[in-house]
Amino acid sequence: MNDYIIRQETKDDYRAVEELIRESFWNVYRPGCTEHYVIHVLRDDPAFVRELDFVMERDGKLIGQNMFAKTVINGDDGRDTDVLTMGPICITPELKRKGYGKLLLDYSLGKAAEMGFGAVLFEGNIDFYGKSGFDYSSRFGIRYHDLPADADASFFLCKELRPGYLDGITGVYQTPAGYYVDDADVEIFDRDFPPKEKKKLPGQIFG
Repeated sequence: MNDYIIRQETKDDYRAVEELIRESFWNVYRPGCTEHYVIHVLRDDPAFVRELDFVMERDGKLIGQNMFAKTVINGDDGRDTDVLTMGPICITPELKRKGYGKLLLDYSLGKAAEMGFGAVLFEGNIDFYGKSGFDYSSRFGIRYHDLPADADASFFLCKELRPGYLDGITGVYQTPAGYYVDDADVEIFDRDFPPKEKKKLPGQIFG
């Protein structure tokens, strides 16, 4: 498959990327979505890694994107370990499950490794992300912040970009503050987009 290009996002892409993310995530995890506002906010966050902010094009049309942000693991020994988190990542709905997502994911992970980052931790589905080398974070001794010890943490995944980077490290992962957005702010931001119906659907994890 060579009908695509992957390049860094530019300011000229911002609105189109936000529209793409909105279409991809709408009513998936909650009625409506917040992800298009999350990336809007994160671009100005100190944790945002501009060199790892990618878009995917096919036939001159934007079909996918991925981005990374810096964060830490608060070690049980009192030391912090620098890591990355990832996303939102998406492929336009009409091209999902055709292999483009894995191509974009593997490319962007490769670039993160080239920059010298040691590991990526984020929330995702092991059935998809496991194909690109992710495993359950619990197997690395890394816990998700604010999650009770007996809670299901199978959504919390990790991939070492440098083998052995997390050897001997146990601790708590911290989601960057920029990912936490206020629903009221999302509502205001969303008014600038074409109206879409919010639906409560089976399988959504947020109300």
